[in-house]
Amino acid sequence: MKLYYSPGSCSLACWIALEWAGADYTVEKVDPKSDEYRRINPLGMVPALDIGGPRAMTQADAILQYVAETHPQRRLGVDGSAEQRFAFAETLAFLTGDFHPAFWPFFSPQRYTTREDEASLEAVREATHARIDRVMTHLDGLIGDGEHVHDGRRTIADAYAFVMARWTERLPKTWRAYANVARFMEAMQRDPAVQQVLAQSKA
Repeated sequence: MKLYYSPGSCSLACWIALEWAGADYTVEKVDPKSDEYRRINPLGMVPALDIGGPRAMTQADAILQYVAETHPQRRLGVDGSAEQRFAFAETLAFLTGDFHPAFWPFFSPQRYTTREDEASLEAVREATHARIDRVMTHLDGLIGDGEHVHDGRRTIADAYAFVMARWTERLPKTWRAYANVARFMEAMQRDPAVQQVLAQSKA
């Protein structure tokens, strides 16, 4: 299988998960805006995963769950009761539906205002700080006194949260300001697979 990624994006979470899973895969760096990549994913978004089907798989959370389900021996997902599956799905939904979107106006402020002057764009960026703080605080609570996002063990949620929490490096209040998130991030940075992906994704 082949993972299409761009540096710094949430596609790196899928790369980390593939590495944790021990999957047989390759990666290809792409420009999401290019015509060539839009033939793979017309939405022009990463990640995309080609497993030889009629079209590439898209959407980070769906790909992450696919990796977990196809490599059950690595226990990167959750089985068990309906309540346990719900709790995991709820965590992933938070990362996809609340955490990720909190950063959108920061990275693409022009989408959230009709004004084009830099002062207006900066005002949009500054408006994101409170919402990002809210989702980071919630993530801090999910982690609690451990080093993982869900159920006290490594899952695909760790990879997803780690890659996105790194985006706070561009903000006045970074992940280091949240005690539990900081512990989680430091543990992730010590992970050999994470180190490998971060190093190779910059090449």
